[in-house]
Amino acid sequence: MTDELGLPPDAFAKMDGEDDAIFYREPRLVTHIDDAAIAALTLFYRSRLPQQGAILDLMSSWVSHLPSGSVFSRVIGHGMNAAELAANPRLDRFFVQDLNREPTLPLESASIDAVLICASIQYLEQPVAVLREAARVLKGGGEIIVSFSNRCFPTKAVAIWRALDIRRQAGLVSLYMEKAGFTGGDVALLVDGSRSDPLVAAVGWK
Repeated sequence: MTDELGLPPDAFAKMDGEDDAIFYREPRLVTHIDDAAIAALTLFYRSRLPQQGAILDLMSSWVSHLPSGSVFSRVIGHGMNAAELAANPRLDRFFVQDLNREPTLPLESASIDAVLICASIQYLEQPVAVLREAARVLKGGGEIIVSFSNRCFPTKAVAIWRALDIRRQAGLVSLYMEKAGFTGGDVALLVDGSRSDPLVAAVGWK
């Protein structure tokens, strides 16, 4: 994977190399972006996600930031902590899986209309493999929305992410999308960060 991206061998190393299941064992019922960023992301979702569509919220938690009033055929959540996912009222079902150990998604090909990854892309050690799986489960014309801020658990974020500022992180996410086979990789600055958390969303299409 590092050869494919042109990155050094230790680009996806972490400060904390302990099993991720240990780190995520205790539920964290907190938000990982502030209220202004949440509002901007929810508005962005409202403008893009298809009504009655099937949504996959990868690396989710107890909240998905989906707009109220929007109706989806189903919302499938994924994460590392079952208690967090069970507390998420927007999920119709969920599964727990360590994508760093097993990047293959247990979903049918071409079964999802939109894939979301919020404030979590920085933790993936095999990001292109995971995004290729996202492309596989997406229907033709479906899109992936990867959003991120400058917040993270630094000991669990990969080295290349920690080394970059938010502008270059956006370029890195676009590179992930390109290598995974998505078109687009368009980047939008949803919140500039002058008075709250910055928030960037990158969008790719199958």
